[in-house]
Amino acid sequence: MKIAYISTYPPRECGIATFNQNLFHAVCANFPKRGDVLQNGFVVALNDNEKLNEHEYPREVKFVIRQDHQKDYIRAANYINTSDADAVILEHEFGIYGGESGIYVLPLLKRLHKPLISILHTVLKEPSFVQKIIIRELAEQSSKIVVMSRRAVDFLTEIYDVPVEKIQIIEHGVPDLEAPANNPVKNLAAFKNHRVLLTFGLLSRGKGLETVIKALPEIVQQHPDVMYVVLGNTHPGVLKSSGEEYRDYLKSLAAQLGVAKNLTFINKFVTDEELIDYLTAAEIYVTPYLNEAQITSGTLSYAVGSGSAVVSTPYWHAQELLEGGRGRLFNFRDSDQLSSIINELLSDHEKLTEMKENSYEYGLHLRWPKVGAEYIKVAQELTASYDFSERLLQSSIVDPEILPKFSLAHVKRLTDDTGIVQHAKYGIPNLKEGYCLDDNSRALIMALMAYQRNKSQEAFDLLPIYLSYIHYMQTDDGNFRNFLSFNRMYLDEVGSEDSFGRTIWALGYLIDCAANSSYQEFAFELFIKSIPHFDSLKYLRGIANTIIGVSLFLKAYPTDKGMTDKLIQMTKPLVDAYEQTRADDWEWFENEMTYDNAILPLALLHSCQVTGDERVREIALKTMNFLDELTLSKGYLSPVGNEGWYHRGGEFPVYDQQAIETMAMVLMYFQAYQTLRDPEYIEKMFLCYRWFLGDNSMRAPLYDHETKGCCDGLLPTGINRNQGAESTLAYLISHLTVLRAFELEYEYNKNERGVEAV
Repeated sequence: MKIAYISTYPPRECGIATFNQNLFHAVCANFPKRGDVLQNGFVVALNDNEKLNEHEYPREVKFVIRQDHQKDYIRAANYINTSDADAVILEHEFGIYGGESGIYVLPLLKRLHKPLISILHTVLKEPSFVQKIIIRELAEQSSKIVVMSRRAVDFLTEIYDVPVEKIQIIEHGVPDLEAPANNPVKNLAAFKNHRVLLTFGLLSRGKGLETVIKALPEIVQQHPDVMYVVLGNTHPGVLKSSGEEYRDYLKSLAAQLGVAKNLTFINKFVTDEELIDYLTAAEIYVTPYLNEAQITSGTLSYAVGSGSAVVSTPYWHAQELLEGGRGRLFNFRDSDQLSSIINELLSDHEKLTEMKENSYEYGLHLRWPKVGAEYIKVAQELTASYDFSERLLQSSIVDPEILPKFSLAHVKRLTDDTGIVQHAKYGIPNLKEGYCLDDNSRALIMALMAYQRNKSQEAFDLLPIYLSYIHYMQTDDGNFRNFLSFNRMYLDEVGSEDSFGRTIWALGYLIDCAANSSYQEFAFELFIKSIPHFDSLKYLRGIANTIIGVSLFLKAYPTDKGMTDKLIQMTKPLVDAYEQTRADDWEWFENEMTYDNAILPLALLHSCQVTGDERVREIALKTMNFLDELTLSKGYLSPVGNEGWYHRGGEFPVYDQQAIETMAMVLMYFQAYQTLRDPEYIEKMFLCYRWFLGDNSMRAPLYDHETKGCCDGLLPTGINRNQGAESTLAYLISHLTVLRAFELEYEYNKNERGVEAV
């Protein structure tokens, strides 16, 4: 059994690093005949610095991830997959991985092809949206989730919907060491001739040490020989941002209370051997944390394991670990109660001794070699049952069952009697930004698609709102404004060509698939009035959107020769742009790829479906394949990012990724399937759609199962949590397109081939 460990690692000063090193050696201790630890595994270490060689790691560290470098996570997954490791153990704490709440870890997990055991050091009762996503995705990718308390199991099942059978409790390990016969710590000035209260760990605000200092005057009054020893460095992150501000505050507080001589700081990061010396030299160990939200405490486990008498605030881990007379609890920030408990224990030798004995007996089963053996057993069971081939194939399976249930809840939240609001703050409409024509045109398309699917009255009731907005924004000469304030004031005289084209698309779609004749006639009137502006369009994307609308119009009026001529005329600029720009290594319309790229080949696919022009079809397929190679080559959709766009011969920008890019890709492949009936396009369409559900470069879903909205994009650091109209409509249109594609493939296979394939 050989295990790869992903975590921080000493000499980096971090509690998780120490835990991981202890676990590594605990596993090795169960294979004493293997002289070299490298026979048992290796470590992938996390650096919180740009430098790969920041720390002088021991030789078991074989790969280093720079915390904020996304590509390092991908390289780490490849390194582990090609290694001889049988299984992987990952230590999870939000702060040790890059991106928002450590979201950079998700691409690594998604790419692992080995059984994964994830150890959760933090399980939050009230996670943020991104934190909940991370834990759910981590649980999905893991073969087993290990936690160290019963409360953590409850949280995972009730808050994160993790199956209970996937969770296992393995308590925090403690050093396999006994108190030395001659303890050198007892000769230190802080310990000699003193009864010591001890707290250890990295210092930062939130540890609650001020509560102990406030209790000292009352304690010292009864026991003047008491010394409170605080053992540990200031947390490196705190040291960078605030220096020793917290330590200085504690010293000042002690001086104000007249107990400065009863307080000692030992500013060092100690080894396990040294720590046992300190713990066994102290009378009472204190953990005065300020709130209950701590599911695991390594320092508390070490104290119990060493046989210390522990007094603690009732945070979650303490409530469990100090059961059975292994400690005493006092209320958060209650220095009076703390002083009372400590004075009681210091005055009652038998009670103090009994508490220490209870802790020691319980701590025997927490010794690291025993804990290591538990992890070995889990890893062996998972390896024996792990289906490597299924893991490799699962990301490419087209599975309509993974689609969330369709819901208009967020669209209705964004929609009032004027139209759909343009933006949102998180899932709440941002009325300050008003409305835009682009979104109301998309909303009209989406609502009509939803109504066509199952005659939904809910969708039908939205249609007149969006159609009315379009009418309100049309100018006397047939053009369209775009932006409208919340108090219904026009904010521009003429909208963009993009908004014009998207509106023609929506009107063309309504004319072709009207819910009733009244809506169709109204859309026809608006459409005809806008035709004089077709000839003045200059930009390719405005032209492309208009081409789609005209093509849909011609499905309803196929004998309209004048409109067919318009379609041929508007298609020519796209063909000319391609002919002038293309090269053997650049099958595209421009010298850069900017936004909404798939709209261009999509428009040509619509055009050739009406006209039958083979050259137009050929260009559509060549540019589609070129876009395919650029954005799907990694096995998931990674659309051109809006941070600088993709210039010919330049570097491909990964972020920011926008939902409308994905919608256009979904629609492009759906149209290609309708044109060629090749099921490969169904698979690619579904792959693109899964970008919304988490198959993306960040491995984070943008669809919000709670609000039924869609987040506004992928940023270099995580998810843009705002859920505006554009992204939500892009998701819903993609969702409805996928459902329709599955139906068409089913019908086609049944009618043409006599089989049921979807």
